[in-house]
Amino acid sequence: MMWQATGQLQANPAGAPELRDIHVPADPSWWPPAPGWWLLAVLALALVFAATRAWRRARRRRRAQRLVWRELEACRLRHARDADDVRLATGLHQLLRRVARLHDPDAIRQQGAAWQATLQRVPVTPGVLQQLMALDQAIYRNDVPFDPPQALAAVRTWLTLALRPRNWKPVVAAHA
Repeated sequence: MMWQATGQLQANPAGAPELRDIHVPADPSWWPPAPGWWLLAVLALALVFAATRAWRRARRRRRAQRLVWRELEACRLRHARDADDVRLATGLHQLLRRVARLHDPDAIRQQGAAWQATLQRVPVTPGVLQQLMALDQAIYRNDVPFDPPQALAAVRTWLTLALRPRNWKPVVAAHA
């Protein structure tokens, strides 16, 4: 059918193509996704991986901290039971060395000024540092005054700060 100039509908002349309605193409399939979805999936997987690693690292750190606090408490209880000052000083000193070794591998072998410098990398007061250095002497000398409650408090203060890695000051290189 055709329109004439008069506005009337006229039948389709012979040989003219017959027009059909417009057909909408089929909806695109959901697979494979567009590149943006692939990128989003990769980013989501990377985020899950990073969060899992951070969670596992934090869990390991908390477990290690619990072990340190348990060992400190065991030293305190052993001293309350035995009243052996040398054994308490030895236990506290070894605990300090093990925790310091986490940030400075040479902490096991250090003595005197080097050990004091390692202890000073954690920001503590001079009184706490003096108590910590007195542990070293109390292990080997019986004539040195040793106050177990003060030593325990000093070690607890140092450990509280030392078990947080951000509290450690960087190593200062010695000038030659």
